[in-house]
Parts: sequence; structure tokens; C-alpha cells
Amino acid sequence: MQPFTRRVIDIIKQIPEGYVMTYGQIAELAGSPRGARQVVRILHSLSGIHNLPWHRVVNAKGEIALQDEESRFMQILYLNNEGIETTKDGRIDLGKYRFHPMIQGEDFL
Repeated sequence: MQPFTRRVIDIIKQIPEGYVMTYGQIAELAGSPRGARQVVRILHSLSGIHNLPWHRVVNAKGEIALQDEESRFMQILYLNNEGIETTKDGRIDLGKYRFHPMIQGEDFL
């Protein structure tokens, strides 16, 4: 497994219930500020294997990026069950729900 992939997985696993992070935010913390699309691919291919809280990751606008209607519904349901309010179209207030980890060197990971 590539170091970037390992860091992305570790970061996503640490997003607490009731909070979200963006693809770009995760990519930057993992060492690749322009790697948001890589984070999408990692989530898509490794969420099940690594039991990742995939529903806690949204796009930079605070929107659910999933196109499949059933998957969008499930993500909204999971987020709402954790106390995260969403609009009907799946938008989240990042000012209220974005997770900002305290980073001290590599201690976060």
C-alpha cells in the first residue's frame, strides 16, 4: 500500500461521529494538496475492506458528491443519524460540522 493511501485511510478513520471532512482537506493532511480525486478513489475502492466511515466525507462545498440516488440517500441517513443536519439536496454546513484535527507533527496520524 502506498504511503499516501495509508495516511488517507488513517485520517478518515479518525473523523469523529457528528463531523465531516472534505476530500481536499483529507488529501492536504495526507501530503497531497491536489489529491482530492485520489481520496475519492481510495474511498470508493477501500471503504468496505477498511471499514471506513465513508459517509463523513463530502466535497469542498459541503455537498454529498455521490450521484447514485440510493447511495446519496444512505449517506444523508447516516449523517442525520449522527446529528449532522443536511438540506434535502444533501448540503452540509461546513462551518458547523467540519472536523479540524489538531495536528502536531505526525502525531495526528
